[in-house]
Amino acid sequence: MKVLQTIGGFSAKSGGTSTCTYDLLSAIHELGGENEVDLLTPSVSGVDNSMMGHGEDWIKVVPNDYCTPLSISRNLFRFLKDSAYDIYHTNGMWMHVNHTTCAIARSKGKPYIITPHGMLYPEALARSAWKKWPLRKLWFDGDIREATCMHVTCMKEMQHLRRLGYKGPIAIIANPVNVPQYTEELINERTDKAASSLNIGFLGRLHPIKTVENILYGVVKSECQNVRVYIIGKGDEVYERFLRTEAERLGISDRVHFLGFVNGREKYERLAQLDALFVPSDMENFGMIVPEALIVGTPVMASLGTPWESLDEEGCGWWRDNSPEKIAEVIDTVCSLSAEEHRAMGLRGRDFAMRTFAADKVARQMIQLYRWLGGDVVLKPNFVYE
Repeated sequence: MKVLQTIGGFSAKSGGTSTCTYDLLSAIHELGGENEVDLLTPSVSGVDNSMMGHGEDWIKVVPNDYCTPLSISRNLFRFLKDSAYDIYHTNGMWMHVNHTTCAIARSKGKPYIITPHGMLYPEALARSAWKKWPLRKLWFDGDIREATCMHVTCMKEMQHLRRLGYKGPIAIIANPVNVPQYTEELINERTDKAASSLNIGFLGRLHPIKTVENILYGVVKSECQNVRVYIIGKGDEVYERFLRTEAERLGISDRVHFLGFVNGREKYERLAQLDALFVPSDMENFGMIVPEALIVGTPVMASLGTPWESLDEEGCGWWRDNSPEKIAEVIDTVCSLSAEEHRAMGLRGRDFAMRTFAADKVARQMIQLYRWLGGDVVLKPNFVYE
């Protein structure tokens, strides 16, 4: 079976959508077998940018000829038109390649899958609604309605799709997490939480929707003394300046450290040095950083705007409102944990992440979905809802 995934951008700095797509496809290829899964993407632009991956032959790159705000590409269109795959699978929404993938699949009489990556949440649709509404009426409502299957990462995202009116099959498959071998080494080397200080942090793209300032406000409201905050990531420069100004205004700038963009082993090392990671976003679909933190034994506080109620259920974190008051309560809770309690919580988190989000397990689910949609197997997978 030949499958083609498409994505509008695949640079190393594209963020979570590119990362989880690469990790999934890498895991599928590592499993081997007779399934051939390629990825179509345009070349990256900018001298300080690079393509995700290591030049794998399954990454099909065409010259970037994007034009107009819709990122229309003749090169992507030609590749799709001349292609011969059994299943088409597009990642994301709102770009011409996403619509073209669906349209070409329909013209060829082939099944197609859309993975919206959280872009159909009500909060996401509300942003730039003036631009998305006509695109929906022109292309995307029809693409969604006619999709053979939609792929989402959690039950909450599926519920939003149903409210939008999609009546077809929906596969709930989590984003994969590539688990480097050295993470076991890092969790074994973790320094027990010190009684005299607390290291908390945020890791991700800096953007107002992430509400990182609430961590700073929570530190001020917390009864825990000597809390150090590590803000890891880059993004909106105006927003970063705002965070720095707020830290100074609150009188905690000496305890707030901006570490910039990190990746690879350094990312996991930074996470392993935290006593807790905070994800206070107003809205977040899956949030790759949550399982990545759990893998190195770091408990996580995630806001109610994320689909992470399992943190409470698994005893490895907190699913709370993202208000400064609630963040302060979690900081105080972490502060009160003994070293033994903190370590036990971290180990529960790693166990949960390994059995739920490890890339090889997620890859097997996606292959199972492809085989079902392609008619190789009759029995519907238990993660598909109709």
